[in-house]
Amino acid sequence: MFQGETAITVDDKGRLAIPTAYRELVAETCGNVLVLTYNPFESGCLWLFPLAEWERVRDQVNALPSVKAVHRNLQMKLVGAAARIEPDSAARILLPASQRAAAGIEKKAVLLGMGGKFELWSELAHLAKIRQTISEDEISDEMSGLQL
Repeated sequence: MFQGETAITVDDKGRLAIPTAYRELVAETCGNVLVLTYNPFESGCLWLFPLAEWERVRDQVNALPSVKAVHRNLQMKLVGAAARIEPDSAARILLPASQRAAAGIEKKAVLLGMGGKFELWSELAHLAKIRQTISEDEISDEMSGLQL
């Protein structure tokens, strides 16, 4: 289970080091095989899945009927853009240039552990998102039962 927020530096070659706190967990969870793809719901963010979790998501998305444009769009953004990534000996992963550019990830990024996956945000998109508050009229029935 991944959780927590880590400021990340992306080097000139587009690599980032997996934080030390996650290295062992990533190795155990997925044998150091991750899948990077677009977050279809938030701009400025990529999703990074352990392989087994990715395969579950991929199979669900691919099972959607492709006769609907929204399904094809989701399939393109998730499955079509998916890149298999393995950390090197220094625990660095190479982010494809096209995905970095689309998400606006440059030198500074934020890695969020989100349970079964990571979210990799551009620093500016993360800052803008985190500054947004949840208004009272946005609270869902499911949220209203939480005891925070």
